[in-house]
Amino acid sequence: MRSSPIKLAAFAVLAISLICCERSGVAQGNYEIQVYGADTVAPKTLMTELHSNFTPEGQKYYINGVIPTNHQQHETLELTEGITNWSEIGFYVFTSEQDGHGVQWVGDHIRPRVRAPDSWHLPVGLSLSTEIGYQRAVYSPDTWTWEIRPIIDKTAGRWYFAVNPALERTLHGPDVNQGLGFSPAAKVSYDFTRVVSCGVEYYADYGRLGAFDSLHYQQQQIFVVTDLNTSPKWEINIGVGVGSTASTDHLIVKGILGRRFDWGRKSAIE
Repeated sequence: MRSSPIKLAAFAVLAISLICCERSGVAQGNYEIQVYGADTVAPKTLMTELHSNFTPEGQKYYINGVIPTNHQQHETLELTEGITNWSEIGFYVFTSEQDGHGVQWVGDHIRPRVRAPDSWHLPVGLSLSTEIGYQRAVYSPDTWTWEIRPIIDKTAGRWYFAVNPALERTLHGPDVNQGLGFSPAAKVSYDFTRVVSCGVEYYADYGRLGAFDSLHYQQQQIFVVTDLNTSPKWEINIGVGVGSTASTDHLIVKGILGRRFDWGRKSAIE
């Protein structure tokens, strides 16, 4: 039985509303602020993305030796190569720029991902990403981390929905014995024209499974975003996000500029 776009929209709004009744906590990394879609990059194709995030109003004090996020500019280079019709591998380089610290290398992550093939004819897009990497201790006390991110998305007419119920694990750092953390993300958007889509993105970190943090220490951020679909070769996303408690970065401006390049095959996207 198919759900109508109106019912799907109502469900998504209700789910996000219930989540947002809680308050957020410790400031997020905010290097790559993106809700993943289920599609993977085509084989012999390289997707290059620059994630630019600025925090006009964030954490102003050192906490456990971590540099405060207030007025930090983050630039993240993401390179994703398509392997097969259902798999890809991505690599990130995180940087930060801030008065008094200059431009700093923060760390690197690697991210393989697979998706359900089109031949399965699923009613939703489905993929699974896993990410492992290092960040310097002055930017993240948990220096080595691992993430597994299920990705579910659906297009219904002009509506688009995506949910990323990610699980995170510290491999080296203060939280190494804390088990799996739950960090969901979600997106709802609407195509106003063939070029312009607008919507809402939600990011959170509830803390450890089975022992969620109190509301004061949870992370909750909501972004109002615009996607510009100027060409299948390009990806453009801009947004403004707000956090809801004193321990969350209160205001963040983000942008993603992506470009696909084909290698060894005739381009199918013009």
